[in-house]
Amino acid sequence: MLEATDVVPVTRRPTPPMWLVVALACAGQFLVVLDVSVVNVALPSMRTDLGLSAQGLQWVVNAYAIAFAGFMLLGGRAGDLYGRKRMFLVGLALFTLASLGGGLAQEGGQLLVARAVQGLGAAVLAPSTLTILTSAVPEGAARARAIATWTAVGAGGGAAGGLVGGALVDGLSWRWVLLINVPIGAVVLAGSTRWLAESRNRGGRRLDLPGAVLVTAGLATLAYGISQTGAEGWTAAATLLPLAAGVALTALFLLVEARTAAPLMPLGLLRVRSVSSANAAMFLSGSAMFCMWYFMTLYAQNVLGYSPLQAGLALVPSSLAVLLGSKSAPRFMPLLGARNVAVLGAVVAAAGFGWQSAMTPRGAYLTEIMFPGILMMLGAGLMATPLAALATSGAAPGEAGLVSGLINTSRTMGGSLGLAVLSTIAAARTGGSGAPAALTAGYALAFRVGAVVLLAGVVLMLAWLPRRPSGR
Repeated sequence: MLEATDVVPVTRRPTPPMWLVVALACAGQFLVVLDVSVVNVALPSMRTDLGLSAQGLQWVVNAYAIAFAGFMLLGGRAGDLYGRKRMFLVGLALFTLASLGGGLAQEGGQLLVARAVQGLGAAVLAPSTLTILTSAVPEGAARARAIATWTAVGAGGGAAGGLVGGALVDGLSWRWVLLINVPIGAVVLAGSTRWLAESRNRGGRRLDLPGAVLVTAGLATLAYGISQTGAEGWTAAATLLPLAAGVALTALFLLVEARTAAPLMPLGLLRVRSVSSANAAMFLSGSAMFCMWYFMTLYAQNVLGYSPLQAGLALVPSSLAVLLGSKSAPRFMPLLGARNVAVLGAVVAAAGFGWQSAMTPRGAYLTEIMFPGILMMLGAGLMATPLAALATSGAAPGEAGLVSGLINTSRTMGGSLGLAVLSTIAAARTGGSGAPAALTAGYALAFRVGAVVLLAGVVLMLAWLPRRPSGR
């Protein structure tokens, strides 16, 4: 394991404007979240060009998401110990190089490896974006606005992915949904090297690399086992063995965390109600929301016959809705309370999922893509900001990077497992048929299950989330 130093360097450069620090942090978050969704609209083109199977197509998304979720806690701790700016730069550089490798991939295996490395870079980068922002902006209304901007930019990156990806696939090729990160990453790297100030926590605690490897391996194995159920059934050895191995690896991770002197995820932190409840709610909501773009773009292209660009344009109203929800949440939080705003967002999103589950093979754009999409993403935006605020309100100063990583991990881990589960449910309903009616039935069932998951999240939030953020 690596040792951290006790030295806290003091930058001699002039303090950059607060807006510039916020802009750079948000740019890093935008790239990370954009790459979760920008690939979705390119999936049919990737499958044709590289000969990917349906299961392989799912792993183009999940290879990134699982590496991202599994190593994000390590990335948050590394930022606390070795410097948030340093980890921001390392993560962004790794992400940019992996994007180049993915864009040049000549076979499916190369693409999946590149996507996993991208996820690792994102895991190092993402926690530093929020801690850099919160370190630069004083607590209070200004920080709430900054967090809302960070949330909106991240949500907007996910929402804009369809439009950006569609334009790139139609105008150039699917490879450019990855290659576009290279020039953007280079510009953000140059600006961050010049303007971001370094910050870290004092202390000599070590990085828990075994914990990161165990949780990543456990999550990947569980997702693989779940994806096997569609082809092999729940009782086949090809399903049961990876599921059992995933559970065992997860249990071993918890055992290691309970015994190590410097755990990746201090289990005692979960005794803080605001931290544990907000992360549980984020996990549930993420398991549904993460899948929305995946199924919507497949429905638009595989059933309705949209081109990649048309599919991206069709989701523009949803992109605007998630931005509206993210920016509106801080205005409602002082009036209604963070918990009630999160609950309201979950209810709105569940209504959108329920509406979307009524889709047909000859769906009308307004009633079977635009309006339900607006509800789903408006609700997602309303949920994200109060849940992030509640989680970070329970963190001690030395745990800022860890809790920032944890809230992102919960959302992405829930999303990756949710995608495995909902994709399997959809595939089971289609029965292997590629006919529009069969595909529609599978996608509709996935949205119906997503609505149920969100309503379960509403119950959890009402019962467990604290009424107001509480500091430690």
